[in-house]
Amino acid sequence: MYVRGLDAVLWAVGFCAHIVLLAVLVFRGRARRFPVFTALIGANVIRTIVLYCILRYGGKNAYFYAYWTLAILDVSLQLGIVHEMARHVFKPLGRWASDVRSRLLWLVSASLLVAASLTWLGTPQSTDWREAFVVQGGFFSATLMSQLFVGMIALSTIAGLPVKDHTARISQGLGVYSLVCILIEVIDTVLGSKTGPSIRLTLTHLRMGVYLCCVTFWTVMLWREEPKTRTLPDGARRQLSLLHLSTSYDLKRIKGRKC
Repeated sequence: MYVRGLDAVLWAVGFCAHIVLLAVLVFRGRARRFPVFTALIGANVIRTIVLYCILRYGGKNAYFYAYWTLAILDVSLQLGIVHEMARHVFKPLGRWASDVRSRLLWLVSASLLVAASLTWLGTPQSTDWREAFVVQGGFFSATLMSQLFVGMIALSTIAGLPVKDHTARISQGLGVYSLVCILIEVIDTVLGSKTGPSIRLTLTHLRMGVYLCCVTFWTVMLWREEPKTRTLPDGARRQLSLLHLSTSYDLKRIKGRKC
């Protein structure tokens, strides 16, 4: 099998865009700060090479199993990025705040439940189980990621913690892409049998185009330096950390007396 036309162009452009972004992450020193995000971009480079070779020299079954093995790795790395972004936002003093951490656990649990419920309620139009699995799996992943990134930004606002520039840009890109994926899957489901091969191919190209825009956005933003911010001296950081621990301990004692 061969990749032709616009599909070939999008694959080639995506492959080159990932290599450029990976180079920016490494040579601008962002990889040390965002190792999981860097691993995701590197995995996408390898994924493109592997899938292209299987598509050209292998069969449909081999492509299907390779695609979903790599897709599971992709989703796992995206979940790791959620933790990585949360660590940058909610550990400004190098220590998790107990109240924020519990809220994050509730957010993850609720997001998993909602994503699983919406995926179960969705009815793929395809009669082929492999294609149905692809549709449902993609919808679950997009729904979960969009909830986690939106919820994380909302929690940071409630907690009064600033989202740093590079952290915000990575979160925004993944959040937008996930929302677009959900919209595309909803359109496909609503149209139902009216969704012919040409419309589905157009929606796939739209998704790939949006993702390329996100990769370009990350490349530009991560190339730039973050705005200069005032940092606390090490002594002040230690004092604030001790004050936070002391306050948390006093609050627990007060709650214990009330009970």
